[in-house]
Amino acid sequence: MIRAQLYNELSKLYPESLRCEWDNDGIMCCDDLNKEVKRVLIALDITQRTVDYAIENKFDIIISHHPLVFSSQKSLVPYKYTQKKLIDLIKADVAAFSFHTRLDAANCGVNDTLAALLKLENITKDSMEPIGRVGELSQEINISTFAENVKKVLNTPFVLYNGNKIVKKVYVCGGDGKDLISRAIEVGADTLLTGRASYNTIIDASDMGLNIIEAGHFFTENPICCKIKNDVLGIIPNIYAEIFNSYELKNI
Repeated sequence: MIRAQLYNELSKLYPESLRCEWDNDGIMCCDDLNKEVKRVLIALDITQRTVDYAIENKFDIIISHHPLVFSSQKSLVPYKYTQKKLIDLIKADVAAFSFHTRLDAANCGVNDTLAALLKLENITKDSMEPIGRVGELSQEINISTFAENVKKVLNTPFVLYNGNKIVKKVYVCGGDGKDLISRAIEVGADTLLTGRASYNTIIDASDMGLNIIEAGHFFTENPICCKIKNDVLGIIPNIYAEIFNSYELKNI
């Protein structure tokens, strides 16, 4: 299968129609869409480490969640970090595909995966915010116990939480879900679980009667890499696919 065909097949699973208007995803760079796909590298982010690893190990494509190119580039020079990655990839004939908010919103995407990992039941899509998911725990637990479970399940080094309500109905948005406090309250959730929230957001949520849990942008979204790998192998069963850890955590 050639690159163009793989992109089209993945776009059937993660339709472009689900992409948020402000987003930029899709084919980030590709010198030859007709090249046969033999080796695929999957990562949450296309960092310089990701690029270097892909080139050194002769991958044909990098598939990421976060876009390699988010804003318009007015030049293409090696001393600007995004542009350097584009130059390196094009010179090495490594394509880059990114599937961002459409993968957040897609069935079995980022937030369905996150909700399933947390063993939420009766999972539904937020009708007003297609990225969000709402689910319930099989039984009520206190916020500290739920936060401990989140930390363990996601293998995240930290979890911040605020609020003291019993947890039963959870609104889930991996990554940056701080703008969804009102939606979580409107759908009757007692808890909002997200990757990253601002200081003021955490305080406001508690004042509004909503538990809020911050479990790390990377750690709430990285599980989708396994889903992407399985989807790629489902489309082209005999190729080599590998997940690359694009995040280097350093503790003091």
